[in-house]
Amino acid sequence: MTRTDLPRGLARIELPEHWRSDTQLQLASGENVQSALEVDLDYKLHFAKGIVVLTDRRILARAPNEGWQAWPYRQGMTLKLHDHAGVGHLELFDEHGRLAAWRFTLGQNLHAIKLSEQFAPLLDAALTGQPVVRAEEHACPTCKAPLEPDQDECPICTKVVHTPPSTWTLFRLWRFAHPYRWPLAGGFTLMLLSTAAHMIPPYISMPLMDNVLIPYQNGQPVDTSLVTMYMSALFGAAILAWLLGWGKTYVLALVSERIGADLRTSTYEHLLRLSLEYFGGKRTGDLMARIGSESDRICVFLSLHLLDFASDCLMIIMTGVILFTIDPWLAMVTLVPLPFIAWLIHLVRDRLRTGFEKIDRVWGEVTNVLADTIPGIRVVKAFAQETREAHRFRIANKHNLAVNDKLNKVWSLFSPTVSFLTEIGLLVIYVFGIWQVSQSHVTVGVLTAFLTYSTRFYSRLDSMSRIVSVTQKSASAAKRIFDILDHVSSVPEPANPVKLPRVEGNITLREVGFRYGNRAVNRGVNLEIKAGEMIGLVGHSGSGKSTLVNLICRFYDVAEGAILLDGVDIRSLAVSDYRRNIGLVLQEPFLFFGTIAENIAYGKPDATRAEIMAAARAAHAHDFILRLPQGYDSMVGERGQGLSGGERQRISIARALLIDPRILILDEATASVDSETEKEIQKALDNLVAGRTTIAIAHRLSTLQRANRLVVMDRGKVVEEGPHEELMAQEGAYYRLYQAQARNVDTDLDDKGAERDDDN
Repeated sequence: MTRTDLPRGLARIELPEHWRSDTQLQLASGENVQSALEVDLDYKLHFAKGIVVLTDRRILARAPNEGWQAWPYRQGMTLKLHDHAGVGHLELFDEHGRLAAWRFTLGQNLHAIKLSEQFAPLLDAALTGQPVVRAEEHACPTCKAPLEPDQDECPICTKVVHTPPSTWTLFRLWRFAHPYRWPLAGGFTLMLLSTAAHMIPPYISMPLMDNVLIPYQNGQPVDTSLVTMYMSALFGAAILAWLLGWGKTYVLALVSERIGADLRTSTYEHLLRLSLEYFGGKRTGDLMARIGSESDRICVFLSLHLLDFASDCLMIIMTGVILFTIDPWLAMVTLVPLPFIAWLIHLVRDRLRTGFEKIDRVWGEVTNVLADTIPGIRVVKAFAQETREAHRFRIANKHNLAVNDKLNKVWSLFSPTVSFLTEIGLLVIYVFGIWQVSQSHVTVGVLTAFLTYSTRFYSRLDSMSRIVSVTQKSASAAKRIFDILDHVSSVPEPANPVKLPRVEGNITLREVGFRYGNRAVNRGVNLEIKAGEMIGLVGHSGSGKSTLVNLICRFYDVAEGAILLDGVDIRSLAVSDYRRNIGLVLQEPFLFFGTIAENIAYGKPDATRAEIMAAARAAHAHDFILRLPQGYDSMVGERGQGLSGGERQRISIARALLIDPRILILDEATASVDSETEKEIQKALDNLVAGRTTIAIAHRLSTLQRANRLVVMDRGKVVEEGPHEELMAQEGAYYRLYQAQARNVDTDLDDKGAERDDDN
């Protein structure tokens, strides 16, 4: 099938292979396919395959479970694309109305966006008769999805690639070690001196053997003064090595602990500065493991293993120098196994590096099960899923065991092989040394000293080979921590933040748009909220209400348009300064482990007890708090365990009242409580709302009767706004929403009445 080229700047989307022959039969002579979209839902939203094809003359389409249709290009045709509740919609219109509609899952959204972008240029080219201009083919070679001119990777085919950690990642820890560079220098100086002190005893053993022991064996009397001198030197060297070893270990351990503490603090602080978008794609257990166990692993590496490695390196260098000083030929023989050990380390290093990085990820799966199950233990027990969760943990733990076993096969062979090579090295030294003694080239004392130094040399070499495992583990840990530190927040702080002397509370939304990946959630939202005004956001689930509130709180940044506070773009304000003016009351209030007073004062830690009690009274929480055993000092369990939903909600309202915000966000604040508790909470909310700019979300429209204005949202857009009576008179979207809720309430009341009649 031949194809002409697309207008400049457009990329082709080729027909899927299984549609080509069928489409070919529908083409007229000389007609060429320009773009295509495979749809996968029918009009009932059941999974079924269909195709929409753009040619240079018309639109061809075969809806799921239907026959082919065609619409020649003509003036006034438009192709509109939108998505709602996870379903994409592509609609074809002309001046008389809608001609056709196709639905698809959001996995096809990228193709749909490209096809809709190509429609207008193709329509214009067909109507004007202008020739199409050749454009460079730029599509994914695997799935044929169109790519932007500067896009190299396909977002559809590209998977998350776990790049193995590099040992060089450990050098990035210098930014945390730099503040302690002088204690580090002192510690390494002590290490150098300590290592030198350990070199003294074997050197003294050489004259001790030649001048005392061998002459005594040959019948000569022992020189007591000489023995005393040698023994004093050995004892002094041991004391000096002990003192220097203690000093360098203590100093470097202190420094490494501080580096580890700074690493944990910096990672946690950076994590807190990241936007909610980052946390949406991460598991709690994985993040806890990174900040906890991974930083601890790095700390152990710095305080123990790196210290030993540096000491081993110094020992090997000094030993090598001494050996060559004593006898160059014997020293050359000593180094024979060294190239083989180096080659073996190089061979195993890459396998260990990737293996340990995989172990870290698998261990994250284990901790994720714990992080899911322990906080949700009530749900687990309520649904009797203990066996299922135990099975999940067993599978994750079994996977972890399998990955460790696979790596241990490599490591178990590597370590004994290095030990074997070192033993061979010592055997070679014995053979060559005995021959040297027999030829009177060296003395027995020299050979003894040489063997002592060689034993130390190979023991250090064996120890250094073991550092490969520890280093790769630490490199893997460092990579996982720097993955957090390198992540840039999608809600950045402004370089030169604007200071607002006093916040009035006027909020303006101008053409606000936002997307979750390829899915558009809000589009072209324009809204003006005056200072002190209360508005209610209403609409079906998935209409974009909560997302709009998240944008106003600047948990996310808008993709299009701007949000202004008192005429200033909120992106030009410091994030913390801006959010101090916002009080948030959620449907599910979150309480921290601590006292009730501490939870109320969370947003204002320096609040006095009188201020805390005043906020609690305004929130109608004071009375039930006093009924608790320790009153305001009563401990709140994790996530508020031990308190009812209404009590937790009133504490969260008191928490919002205490900071006296100019802007108040109520996100379904009374949705999960009974009617009696709702009345108590509503009284507290009346105190909270007074004099503040308030944005309230509620599914129960009756709870928004106090709002000055209602804003109705549908498919991410504002479709209506005004007071309750005015919107009811219009009989539009709000009227239908209200009537639907009223019918549901009536049905519920009828059902309850029928139950009472049955009981009677």
